[in-house]
Order: sequence, then structure tokens, then C-alpha cells
Amino acid sequence: MNRDLPVADPRQVRRAALRLVGRDMPGFTATLLLNSLAAAAALVSPWLLGDIVDVISAGGAVDLLAAIAVGAALAQLILSRYAEKIGTRFSERVQEHIRSELLDRVLALPAATVEHIRTGDLTARGTTDVALVGRTLRDAAPAILVSSLQALFLIVAVFLVDPALGAAGLLALAGIVAASRWYLRRARTAYLEEGAARSELAEHLAANAAGARTIEALGLQVKRARAAEQVIERSRVAQLRTLFLRSVLWPSVEVSSLLPPVLVLLLGGMLLDRGQVTLGAVVTCVLYLRQLGQPIETVLIWLEQLQSSGASFARIEGLATPAREEVAAAAPQGDRIEARGVHFAYEGGDDVVTGVDLTVRPGERLAVVGPSGAGKSTLGKLLAGIDRPRLGTVTVGSVPVADLSPTRLREHVVLVTQEQHLFLGTVRDNLLLADPAADDDRLGKALAAVGADWVASLDDELGTQSSGAALGPDRAQQLALARVILADPHTVILDEATAMLDPRTARRAERSLAAVLEGRTVIAIAHRLHTARDADRVAVMDNGRVVEVGAHDELIAAGGVYEALWRSWHGSRGVDAEL
Repeated sequence: MNRDLPVADPRQVRRAALRLVGRDMPGFTATLLLNSLAAAAALVSPWLLGDIVDVISAGGAVDLLAAIAVGAALAQLILSRYAEKIGTRFSERVQEHIRSELLDRVLALPAATVEHIRTGDLTARGTTDVALVGRTLRDAAPAILVSSLQALFLIVAVFLVDPALGAAGLLALAGIVAASRWYLRRARTAYLEEGAARSELAEHLAANAAGARTIEALGLQVKRARAAEQVIERSRVAQLRTLFLRSVLWPSVEVSSLLPPVLVLLLGGMLLDRGQVTLGAVVTCVLYLRQLGQPIETVLIWLEQLQSSGASFARIEGLATPAREEVAAAAPQGDRIEARGVHFAYEGGDDVVTGVDLTVRPGERLAVVGPSGAGKSTLGKLLAGIDRPRLGTVTVGSVPVADLSPTRLREHVVLVTQEQHLFLGTVRDNLLLADPAADDDRLGKALAAVGADWVASLDDELGTQSSGAALGPDRAQQLALARVILADPHTVILDEATAMLDPRTARRAERSLAAVLEGRTVIAIAHRLHTARDADRVAVMDNGRVVEVGAHDELIAAGGVYEALWRSWHGSRGVDAEL
């Protein structure tokens, strides 16, 4: 299975940007209007300066013209100030929308995608990429808007003063256009590669940090250090590639920005000698073109930044791709779960589930047992739609489980493992994730069902801030089980779900769950055989195959694999030994 998250194409990024702007059209319109007025006010002073030169040459008074020029400069200052204020607020609101959409998309990712994606990739998209896009929206959008309008108005103003001088100045900008086109053709690919290298580096560092003790215990420091050097080198090469593109773009822009005023001065001098243009017109055009260098440079600076942030935006928007590509599966017709000819192998390995045929009837309690490594947990993931079979089918109500949308899948099948997570927030917040409409009374009943009486003894009860470290793994597991009850699926798959609880609490929680889950389908990946003894049927796995299926007493009487497992477990003098 591909572990890399998708990246949106340029068309999808443009649509997403337009959608974000459309969500706050009043703010965008106000920003555009104020920046346009500020850019127009900036044209007044150079225009009047040319008139002042001509009036002084003729011996006239310039008091009124000077006062108007000062007033225009003051108006530009005020308009620019409010344009920046409104533009910043607009970009911050857009950034808020991006973060909200990112969170929604991450939570809506299909279970199979979440199970196999690279953690570093998702982390980089949710941190570095979002921050880069946010900074660009906050700083680049107003800067590019103002500078683009200024450049447009300045070019139009030069043509209005004298078309010949305007054409000369515009022709001199050809070098900037050529350098920009060369850069843009290469930048997107280079910045996407840089982002991928950054994600790989984050993934590697996270893996080393998480497995530091294992690395030290197995003496893998040198090997992991060499692998880290290779990842760092790939990241360095990717960054050097984007640096090379910038090193070509900026010298070309610097040289090209000096040409328009020089060319206008040369042409203006010839036309002035012939009497075809006034000195004031030449001065005005030169001033306009000198001013033109600043907005063009600003646009190009942020154009370069936009390539990086555009690549980040494509990575963020790519999180919507799994949802767009999701198969439009029909609604399941019934609750029967069936596995037919199922084979499954993890990436690069042999099959760990081989030729499994299994039917789970609605309302049945099925225990899946077998020695360690038999494929029990893998089968549980297949039945829960987290993994897709390499061969064969796993269906619920005749619909492939892996084709169901995350929302519909949670309505039908929920997998509970010993690895549970509590989010920042209160106990109530963590429970409401399963059913936002539940009231405190229903939350209390769900907690009571899993034996979580300790919540009543907390300082603020349901309002107490929760974290896995503060509550401990056993209490976190009880909250996870309470969430299952609140989610109310018709099928619950329990994979060592009570392993974090002490034996007495585990038995009490299992008895409570058995009562609460009455009428629902329960598939228990049983590492303690008392769970299998209480089940309606037992499926015995060995070497990736289901080798026996039947009731507890039937399998004991058959004297096969299950009987040997039971004898081995029962011989442990009542201790809950894992298989």
C-alpha cells in the first residue's frame, strides 16, 4: 500500500484558493478597493512633479500644486494603513479556514489511509506547511495586491504621459518576463520535491526519537546515523535545487529593473532635443519607472515565496483527495459480515492471512483465538475495513467494508484495540467525540457500563481535564470503551481491548460490555481464553488460516488446535496468560 499522501494538482489548488476567498468576499473586496485607492493616490505626486518642473521652467507659481502633492501623499499613507489592517484580518480569517479544513480532512481520512501513511508526512503538512501558507496569506496577499496595482497604474500612467516613452519602458521589462517564465516552469516541481524531502526527514527523526531505547539496546546507533545522513543529504540536495532557481532569478531581475529608466532617459533626451516632449514629461516618466522597480521586485519576491507556499498548499489540499477518490459504495443491506477467500500481506512480505472464509452472523459473539503471530489482529483489521484484502472480499451487508466512507463505516463497525488516545480537553469532550448530541446522563450510563465509577470521584467529574498521562492507560482504555457504547455500532471488534486493565477490572468491564452490547455483533480477538469460553462460536487461527470454527464445548471435544490451546492456558493455574 502506498504510504505517501497525495498532492493536489494546480487546478485543484486554484479552485481551493478561490473557494477560500469566496468565503470572505466582503473582506477581499474591501482589501482590493482600499489598495486600489492607495495605489492611485501614489500616482499623483510624480504626475504633479512633472507639472511643477514645467511651471517653474515657465516662471509660474507652484504653491497649489505642491499642496495637492502633499495631500495626495497623506491620503496614500492613510489608505495604505487601513488597507493593510483590513487585508491582515482577511488573511487571518482565511488561515483559520485552512486550519479548520485540515483538521476536518485529517479526521475524515479513511481508516486504511490513517493506518499506513507516514506520520512525518502528516505532521509536516499539519505544522510546517500550514504555517507557511498562513504566513504567505498574511503577508503576501496584501503585498502582491498593492504592488500589482501600483505596477499596473504606473505603466498606464507612463503611457498617458507619453506613449513612446511608455513603450520604451515596457520593452525594457522583457528581461524580467523571460527570467520569471524560466523560473516558474521549474519551481513547482522543485518545491514539491523539497516538501517531500522535508517530510521524509521529519518521519526519520520521529522514528529515531520514538525508538531510541530500542536502537540503543540493539546497538543500531551507527546504522541509524548513516540512514539519517542519507535522509539529510536528500533534503540538502532538494534545498540546493530551489536555491539555484532563486540564484538565477534574482540577478536577472536586478539587472532588468535598471534598464527602463535608462532607456527612457536616452530616448527622452533625443525627443526633447527635437521638441517632441517636454522636460516635465521625461522627468515624470523616469520617476514613474523608478517607482516601478519597487512593486515589481516585491511581486517577484512573493512570487518566489508563492512557489514554496503553493507547494505546501497543494500538500494540504491533497488531504481532500482520499475523500474525492472514495468509492461511492451502496448502503449495506443488513449486518452480516462475510470474508471469502481472503488473502492479505503487508508491504514487501508474505501473506499473513491466507484463504480465510468466515461468516459472522448478526448478533453473534465470535471469539478469534490462536497462537501469537497467527494473524488474529490482521483479520480484525480486515473485518473492520482498515485494511483491504489482497485477494478475496470482506463485506458487511454485501458491500465491501473497505469501500464504506469513514462516517458510514463507524455506524456499522468499530475496532477497539489496547492502543487508545485521549485528546486535550475534558472527560466530557473525549466522550462526546463518539456522539456530540449525548447528554451527561447518557455519558454517565456509558461510563457505568464499562465500570468507570472513578469519574464521579474526580474534582470536576465529567469536566475534569483529561490526558492519557494523568489518568493512566487503564482509565484511558475505559473511556475508549465508553466511546464505543456511545457510537452505537451494530458490530464491535475488540482486539485485546481490555489488556490495559487489571484482571479484576477487565473481567468486570467485559461482563458490563456483554450486557450493554446485547443484540449487537461482537468479534473478540481473544488473548485470554475465558473470553472464548463465553462466546457463541470460536474461530481458531493458525499460520494465517482459520483451521477450526465452532462452539467452545464442540472444539474441546474435537481434540484439535483449540483443545491444545485451552489445555495450555488452563494449565497456567488460572492466571490470565497471553497466547
